[in-house]
Amino acid sequence: MTSGDPQSQAASGTGLSYRAAGVDIDAGDALVQQIKPLARATGRPGVLGGLGGFGALFDPKAAGFVDPVLVATTDGVGTKLRIAIETGIHTTVGVDLVAMCVNDLVVQGAEPLFFLDYFATGALDVAEARTVIAGIASGCAEAGCALVGGETAEMPGMYGGRDYDLAGFAVGAAEREALLPRGVAPGDVVLGLASDGLHSNGFSLVRRVVAASGLAWDVPAPFAQGVTPRPTLGQALMIPTRIYVRSLLALHRAGLLKAAAHITGGGLPGNLPRVLPEGCVAALEPGWTVPPVFGWLARTGGVAADEMLRVFNCGIGMALVVAEGDAEAATKRLEAEGEQVTRIGRIEAGLGEATMRIALPPGWPQ
Repeated sequence: MTSGDPQSQAASGTGLSYRAAGVDIDAGDALVQQIKPLARATGRPGVLGGLGGFGALFDPKAAGFVDPVLVATTDGVGTKLRIAIETGIHTTVGVDLVAMCVNDLVVQGAEPLFFLDYFATGALDVAEARTVIAGIASGCAEAGCALVGGETAEMPGMYGGRDYDLAGFAVGAAEREALLPRGVAPGDVVLGLASDGLHSNGFSLVRRVVAASGLAWDVPAPFAQGVTPRPTLGQALMIPTRIYVRSLLALHRAGLLKAAAHITGGGLPGNLPRVLPEGCVAALEPGWTVPPVFGWLARTGGVAADEMLRVFNCGIGMALVVAEGDAEAATKRLEAEGEQVTRIGRIEAGLGEATMRIALPPGWPQ
């Protein structure tokens, strides 16, 4: 037998170990201890127990629900993670992860209750992982939901070096009679809530455009010339997805919201019709302010206007449907919650499946 034979290694007392295979259990345990305070800080009524068990418990009755319907979502951050890994900017992707899930809950009229994350990596860097999970905890606090658990998987051979991937799972609840959408009809108004930029969709195309531009992540962002201090390209692209939970719940609880669509992959044409009944057309006018990053992507990559609208949010992170008579009150309430609101269209009568119609001017987006 050679000295590399497993039997020889066992006989000589130098046998293989999990650590030698690339998995450090002690590092995983250390991470759990570091993130326990982060999770505790997101506690809310209804949570039973804490981190460390084999499952998380939640009591909807203790959270104030009488006849709750549970709503669950799952999502990830996509290839935006590639930019985080290449730039070393790990503070915001956790917020993205939470936002992508809880924004999908709230458009169904649900209040986010609790959140779990899945963090998989090739080699666990405890400090880096803690930074990512701190962002998750921050997003949970902003959304009003508890971070009740998750999974950290160290998987050498599946991920190169310190590459990592994220997935999130959110559960919310709504009273049965308060589920959305409801009552959408021709004559209603469509309001758009401003995005904070790219959010977390279209980054495979973004990365191709950046590569074609020849720009490095650490150069000043070419579309942020009026911003002080001016961010680097990497920093500007890593601005996290906006969380709309509190503003939408406030509007819904005031009885002013008929439907809401989270504008993610597929853009406005792929998402707004999903919350409309048959026989309705969302007739939109592109009169909202489009953040400069979208114009830069379109010009630099030669991306057609209809492709931009189909891939990116193009400045509208959430589209809402309200009654014509409630539009002014809804706008004021949303602005009081810190949202930038634009009337972007109306619901018209149509035939068959719900659709969206928009006339994009030449050169859009600028």
